[in-house]
Amino acid sequence: MRLRRITLQHFRNIPLAELAFEGRQQFFVGDNGQGKTNLLEAAGFVSALRSFRTADTRVLIAQGQTEAALACEFEHEKFGVTKLVIKLRPGGKEVWCDGEKVTRLGDYLGRFPTVVFSSQDQQLVRGAPGLRRRWLDFTLAAMDTAYLRALQTYHKALAERNALLKRGAGGGELGAFEKPLATAAAELQVKREAGVAELAAHVATAYAQIADDAEQAGLRLAPDITAENAHAWLGVFERGRARDAQFRTTLAGPHRDDLLFTLNGRTAKDYGSEGQQRSLVLSLQLAQVSFFRARMGVEPLLLADDVLGELDPERRKRFWATLGESRQVIATGTSLPDAELGSWEVFRVAAGAFAKETTL
Repeated sequence: MRLRRITLQHFRNIPLAELAFEGRQQFFVGDNGQGKTNLLEAAGFVSALRSFRTADTRVLIAQGQTEAALACEFEHEKFGVTKLVIKLRPGGKEVWCDGEKVTRLGDYLGRFPTVVFSSQDQQLVRGAPGLRRRWLDFTLAAMDTAYLRALQTYHKALAERNALLKRGAGGGELGAFEKPLATAAAELQVKREAGVAELAAHVATAYAQIADDAEQAGLRLAPDITAENAHAWLGVFERGRARDAQFRTTLAGPHRDDLLFTLNGRTAKDYGSEGQQRSLVLSLQLAQVSFFRARMGVEPLLLADDVLGELDPERRKRFWATLGESRQVIATGTSLPDAELGSWEVFRVAAGAFAKETTL
């Protein structure tokens, strides 16, 4: 998949930008705070209709404006030349694909896969479990509408159960929401275990390429609790009522699952060096690329936000080699990339404006 044109209006600090891309590598260069990452954020928004930086789409609308919009034109392996229009308003969003309004997220997810490489991704290893769950849920839901439905059902039932716990409801009322909660929990458990096993193989392969087989990387699901089936999950929630009532929230379930990264069998968070952790995060994103391509038969758009300067020269060279020579890469930085990373179409960014320069 290739992004050939993108138009932004009132998107963060970008009043209006109309950009056409040639070739497969584009680089946006400029000082920090000028709008480079905002452009990548807009390009990445097409994947799941959400930002990789914030859960609140209202902040994407420029201050003082009532609406933001972005339009993209893709060359797509399955759909040919495809045009996408997205309008963002404080109360929600509207999406049109080739002139037809998209009304169900499940029908849209997976069409336009993007993978973001960001300097902030280091928190996927070091940060809180919620960051890793969010990444995992996005990755699996983007390729599996059944996973998305189970996730939505689970969180809806969880919110209702928690609301009842807060007002001291009895077992009868709680039971009405525990049944769909248990069914969705069982499905999420099965799909997460299978998805993580598939992703783990891709992570190991990517890490070996980046680190030159220096150590073996691993990835596994670290569930908060496991149960055999929906009936067993129902028992988990029923037995937890007294404790949950005391704390006024549901304390056990898939909403507390985590991902565990390892290097040579030891936890990367505790024993990995900064360089190893950075390589592991890049391997996780490369695994996402391979996972999307294997599931959808579509090459994802790769968005690299100021990551090139954080690797030593040898690992940077290996990382770039793993991207291949056919995928489109849109990257940002405060200085131009090394010549060894190939030919780039360069755009200078200042105060939300973009000026094309001579191709490197």
